[in-house]
Amino acid sequence: MQLDGITTGYERKFDWPPYEGKPRPYLLASVPRTGSTYLSHLLWETGCLGAPLEYLNFEPSGPYGHVSNSPPGQLGLWQQVVPARTSPNGVFGLKAFPLQMELLGRSNPPLLARAMRFLLSGGAQSKVVQLRRRDTAAHAISLARASLRGIWRAEQESERRREPNYDAAVVEQAIRELAAQEDAWTQMYREMGIRPLVVWYEDVVANPDATVSDIAAYLSVELDPSLSVDVPSIERQDQSGTREWRRRLENE
Repeated sequence: MQLDGITTGYERKFDWPPYEGKPRPYLLASVPRTGSTYLSHLLWETGCLGAPLEYLNFEPSGPYGHVSNSPPGQLGLWQQVVPARTSPNGVFGLKAFPLQMELLGRSNPPLLARAMRFLLSGGAQSKVVQLRRRDTAAHAISLARASLRGIWRAEQESERRREPNYDAAVVEQAIRELAAQEDAWTQMYREMGIRPLVVWYEDVVANPDATVSDIAAYLSVELDPSLSVDVPSIERQDQSGTREWRRRLENE
């Protein structure tokens, strides 16, 4: 990811030796501001559940922004990433948001089709882990503030950007955007007959080990502590501004 001075996990030094067999893929389906990066790093750290990051995020500011306008470059990266980010036991994970899939469908339909065949070739038996948030108000506030501040990770908070004024309209827009993206996943599950494993952000924070164990069981993967790997740490962002926005929202 293109963030100066910040290690994000997309760097080549975190690759495993290329996996030579047929990977067992799963999709980590989420929407923005669910703590999906935190969960993806927890899964990756096991060394047994792949490294489910946003390998199809080709937005200019995203992890592979240098090929944002190059469909051949995007295909080349995908072909490189799959074996390099498949854990030694053959598990590959992809984290994705509906809007990323929508953008890829417009800019590079062949790659989207290829990736979806790979991830969901099992039809109703395909493995999908969906991360959601129970507290929809906090979720919308998180998205609204991040959008206004341009700060998406704790490491960026050192830039000391101004705290934005509370804006009810922006919160309402965030609520609609998040609901639309959740609906997009639901539509995909309905069309393919998929029953995802739903995990909740609040449960991940309260008991991360139990969440990882549940996901491993769903994927029929036996966790081996000796295979664990070092991954970049994920810090929680400061919550003081969020609490003030929550107070304003409840007063309304």
